[in-house]
Amino acid sequence: MAGPMRMMAGSGPDQRSMDFKGSSKRLLAQFRPERVTICALLLCTVASVALSVIGPKILGRATDLVFSGIIGRQMPAGATKQQVLEQMRAHGRGAVADMLGSTAFTPGKGIDFGAVGNVLLLALGTFMASGLLMAIATRLVNRTVNLTMLRLREQVQTKLSRLPLSYFDKRQRGEVLSRATNDIDNIGQTLQQSMGQLINSLLTIVGVLVMMFWVSWILALVALVTVPLSALVATRVGKRSQPHFVQQWRTTGKLNAHIEEMYTGHTLVKVFGRQEESARQFAEQNQALYEAGFKAQFNSGVMQPLMMFVSNLNYVLVAVVGGLRVASGSLSIGDVQAFIQYSRQFSMPLTQVASMANLVQSGVASAERVFELLDAEEQEADPVPGERPEELRGRVRLEHVSFRYDPEKPLIEDLSLTVEPGHTVAIVGPTGAGKTTLVNLLMRFYDVSGGRITLDGVDVRRMTRDELRSGIGMVLQDTWLFGGTIAENIAYGAAREVTRGEIEEAARAAHADRFIRTLPEGYDTVIDDDGTGVSAGEKQLITIARAFLSDPVILVLDEATSSVDTRTEVLIQKAMAKLAHGRTSFVIAHRLSTIRDADTILVMENGSIVEQGAHAELLAADGAYARLYKAQFAQAVAEVD
Repeated sequence: MAGPMRMMAGSGPDQRSMDFKGSSKRLLAQFRPERVTICALLLCTVASVALSVIGPKILGRATDLVFSGIIGRQMPAGATKQQVLEQMRAHGRGAVADMLGSTAFTPGKGIDFGAVGNVLLLALGTFMASGLLMAIATRLVNRTVNLTMLRLREQVQTKLSRLPLSYFDKRQRGEVLSRATNDIDNIGQTLQQSMGQLINSLLTIVGVLVMMFWVSWILALVALVTVPLSALVATRVGKRSQPHFVQQWRTTGKLNAHIEEMYTGHTLVKVFGRQEESARQFAEQNQALYEAGFKAQFNSGVMQPLMMFVSNLNYVLVAVVGGLRVASGSLSIGDVQAFIQYSRQFSMPLTQVASMANLVQSGVASAERVFELLDAEEQEADPVPGERPEELRGRVRLEHVSFRYDPEKPLIEDLSLTVEPGHTVAIVGPTGAGKTTLVNLLMRFYDVSGGRITLDGVDVRRMTRDELRSGIGMVLQDTWLFGGTIAENIAYGAAREVTRGEIEEAARAAHADRFIRTLPEGYDTVIDDDGTGVSAGEKQLITIARAFLSDPVILVLDEATSSVDTRTEVLIQKAMAKLAHGRTSFVIAHRLSTIRDADTILVMENGSIVEQGAHAELLAADGAYARLYKAQFAQAVAEVD
């Protein structure tokens, strides 16, 4: 389902934890094609961080110049610095003399504003260059992430085209859509918000640490005292919140599936009075999402205030020890000022890295779901090169075919059948007899478990699926239209460019031309994917016209006329007879007109063909077909006759 609804979630809890380390490595491996861009990104970031960590040291020099000028102006001119300090010690002011020992003042000389201005300009230029390089790095991050997400979406799209029909049969449509949309979007947002900042923070930690040891190794060791505490906080909180992020995104897909089902089937929900039940299920799943999301965000959100507490503790320790070092004359005030800035610069990226933990955990949780989709077992690869019949005539032969959806439950066993070109074969039988399964095997939506199916003497498993299906036209009971004009929907059946004349000819053959011309825009009338504006029978006619336009060698009609009235069905059958001339047709239907016109009728029960022959022959045999006929078709004959 489109729009904001995709961002919803909910389901029963699933506490399985994910392989955070393995999924993270695999996600990073997606960036390999962007190695050159990433190298440029790292160079810009390193240069930006280097300039930004030099900045406080330059500002510390300006502070020393101002402080030296203030002190020097208060001292008697003509004396040297050493003489002034000895005089202070002689008058019992040794502590002040020790503190001023690290200050480069000149007695009688005030603040050198020219020198201060030059230093400030240098600091301004340094920070501006750092900011410019960071802007370039940010642009490179955006390019890298978006290109990587582009490739990941292409991988998912390609994977979906290679997955067998059984994968989709076992999963809700909304759940699959959520992985292909919500989860990839979440990965992209996570990387956009965290990748550049994470690199910058890590490099800043290294750069600031180097500068801290350069200024004062003692203060640097004091600042590092709180690092183990920060690591402990980040590790404990991360492990606690990760399972909740996994559950949050899994419930997102499941609630999305529920909403998609309720939206597409909203008419039936209302008809059968299931609004309250649907709303109750939504409320339960929405509550599950709330609980999972709250726990995930709360547990990860606790990290930032804890890290701020550790940062403030680090600040207090540096301020106290730094003050003592200034009092002893071991450091200048400018150096302490620079070091305090470095301590903030050191603590801030640690806090940022910790605060990004919830983003990273959420993104990796989504990445695992996408990788689960990419790792799903694919259908058997097409042979290279694929075989093809010398002449595609439509002769289909099933030789001792066996098949089962569940390995423990056989469905079709030792089924043999030969269909000559141009013959129409009707397949009838009770629900679950294997009628549609037989067509699925012919189309290679599923592969046979035993035996083989040949098309004009070539095993269909030795043909590529595209080659096989290009010669088969299929019309299902469930119509499928896409958002676009009616002409575009009909033209979808052709593998080549077709003219408007060919489209209209196909529509006339399917008896759809009359109703199409009554629409406001005719063939250019725009319909949505639900076919709003046309009836169920009219949608069926459009899909039949699509099959006409494909000009197939084999026709597969699975309850294709179930949504049209009896008169229209008769007209369609006449058109089908014309279309089927020289073509092989498989018809799954319960209506009398289709079955009476078929060359051969197959009666299936429990995956086996129990009877086959023409309509009159099977009635005369008074067997399974006769019983089915009397039960299902007697009333239909009376109505038609």
